[in-house]
This record gives sequence, structure tokens and C-alpha cells, in this order.
Amino acid sequence: MAIIRRSPTGLLTSVRSVLTGGFRQHNSLTTDLIENMDKKETWDRFYRENNAKRDFKNFEWFFGFDSVRDFILPLLRPQSDSATLRRILDLGCGTSALGPGIYKHSDWPVDVTCADISPVAVQLLQEQARSKPFQPGNPSSRLSFLELDCCRLQTQFGEQSLDVIVDKGTTDALLRSREGRPKAGSVLKQCLGVLRQSGCLLQFSDEDPDARLLWLERESGGLGAQAARIGLQEVGTLRGVCYYCYIISPPVHCDTSTPPLS
Repeated sequence: MAIIRRSPTGLLTSVRSVLTGGFRQHNSLTTDLIENMDKKETWDRFYRENNAKRDFKNFEWFFGFDSVRDFILPLLRPQSDSATLRRILDLGCGTSALGPGIYKHSDWPVDVTCADISPVAVQLLQEQARSKPFQPGNPSSRLSFLELDCCRLQTQFGEQSLDVIVDKGTTDALLRSREGRPKAGSVLKQCLGVLRQSGCLLQFSDEDPDARLLWLERESGGLGAQAARIGLQEVGTLRGVCYYCYIISPPVHCDTSTPPLS
């Protein structure tokens, strides 16, 4: 039976909610978003125009932290009695409050990095943190913001150095763009390379499981003993769109390193 890949409608729903005055009046930006979601210039423009005439407000793709806190927070419990920081990466954070939400609500010590390719988005989050400092859920927790191309993840983080990577719409944006599909596969492999054996990648998406699971299996190395471990949970339905959490863990004792895209 053929698998039909459905375009991620949740991304376009989020875009429509922020382009005030109607979709047609922002035709240029709309086209740029639909076709070039893998480009830094697209996101610089999006976040600059989104915050041009208003006080800063976090922008959430799909949904906010409260919708997924029950998926994320239990994963932050330390593996032992030690107080070692759990290292968390919000991949392609944009101006979401997800990373700060983890920092504020985790009872266990966490080191949260919010990373995005757009320096405009990173600067907006930094300014928010300076003007209204966040109170950590644990006094040992840390929060930082980083400009980073997710296709060059392994240039920033060492092998098996992260515990949890949260991807809320980033892979969807790459798969949705004209030239982003190879980048999406590279990002997946790099995520598996920087995760600890006990760690996991959480991909939040509205893509049908029949399509996404096949893509994950193929891009992470196929089936068999060296394959990534892949799980699925339904998040729920919002504005008529059903969302899922794809949970991907590194293969056991497998070298998942991959060179970044040039």
C-alpha cells in the first residue's frame, strides 16, 4: 500500500495565526515560509516582521509548553541519586517559551540550551531573559541561548553529551521546504550522535505516523540491531489538527556520527 505524505498543516496554521491582516496581504512572506523554511534569512525576516510593531511575545509553533510538559518533565528525573545536571537542547527554538518553561518547571537540575539558526530570534529571547529574569525550578539549573544551524549540531556538542533534545516543528519545517529534506535527515543523524545512550529526541509533529515512522526508520539506519529505537505517543488535537510525539533513542553501541552539511 502506498504511503501518502501529508504536508504538515500545523506549521501553516501557526503562520496564519501571526500574519495579521490576512494571508493574502503577506503573500511575499507567506511564499518565503512555505518554500524556504530551511533558510536563515527566512526566519530572520519572520521574527523581525513579527515583532516590528508590538511588544515582544513568545511565538509558539503548534502549541506551548503546557501542552507537552507531561511528555518532557518526567524524562528529566536523574538516572541516579547524583545531582548531575541533565543537559537539554531546544532545537530550533525560535522565540518559543518551551526552553524557559523546562528551566522554570523542572524540579531536577537541568542545563537548558535554546538554539536557533536565526540571530534575531536568539536576541529576542536573550532580551526577554534580561528584562524579566526567569526563576529556575531548581537552584542548580542553568539556561542559555545560542545561535546555531541545526545542520551543524555536532560542531557545537560532543558525542553522547545531551540527555534530551526537543524538536517542536523544526524537522517539519525542513521537510516542508523545497531544499530541506536532506538537511532533515542529517539533523536526525546528528541528534542521535550527540545523545547519550539513555537519552532521547522528542519530535513533535502533526505528520501521519505511517509516513513519519517510515522516514525515521529509513533515515536513522533502517531496521535491525543497529537501528534507532522509535516510539510514538499521541499528544492530542488542537484547532482540528492531531499532533504526535515521536520518541527516538540512539542505537545501542552504534556509531551515529555524521559529518555536518557543508
